[in-house]
Order: sequence, then structure tokens, then C-alpha cells
Amino acid sequence: QVQLVESGGGLVQAGGSLRLSCAASGRTFSTYHMGWFRQAPGKEREFVAMISWIGTRTNYTDSVKGRFTISKDNAKNTVYLQMNSLKPEDTAVYYCAARRNIKGPYDYWGQGTQVTVSS
Repeated sequence: QVQLVESGGGLVQAGGSLRLSCAASGRTFSTYHMGWFRQAPGKEREFVAMISWIGTRTNYTDSVKGRFTISKDNAKNTVYLQMNSLKPEDTAVYYCAARRNIKGPYDYWGQGTQVTVSS
């Protein structure tokens, strides 16, 4: 069982930066592949970024490439999402998620943290 708690969201002006954190409980966190998703009002949840359990493989949705960076600190049981050059269209609730199989569905989800980017 893995429990995920996101933090670091808030209100920021366009062009600004935020760093989201996702703290995980459970001794086997280091073996999980992690992802970040977001859901804007009236829209479906969408994939943002993922990182493999050891941190050697990452993937991003096109709209955030070059602006967002996902990282994982297994010693701290934490995954991060560094968001730079934020745009109003990045406004959403951001969720982290964990899965054992890199090609399978995500097994665990956090409760989400709100990110609002003003123009």
C-alpha cells in the first residue's frame, strides 16, 4: 500500500515558477514508477509527466516539455515537479500517482494540489 500527499501548489503569475512535491508512505516507494497528472475545470484529467522507479527514464506531454522537470528522491520517498515559465493554461489540480508496472495502470493516487496561474 502506498499513500501519496501532494503539496506546493498555489497562485502564481504567468512566467513564474512552482515546485510540487509528492510525499509517499510505504517501504517499497523506490520500486514504483511515478507520474504527475492534472485536471482543469471542465476538462478530463491529463498526463503531465512520468519518471521510472530508478529515475533514468522520463516522459512529458508536449505542452510542458522544456518547462517542467520531474524528479524522484527515493531516499526521501518524494517525487517533485518543477514548473517554470508557467502559463494560465497550466491552471489545474495536479495529482501524483504511482504504479508498479511501467506499462500498466496507476495503482495509487494523491488527493491533488491546486495550481493557479494568473495572466
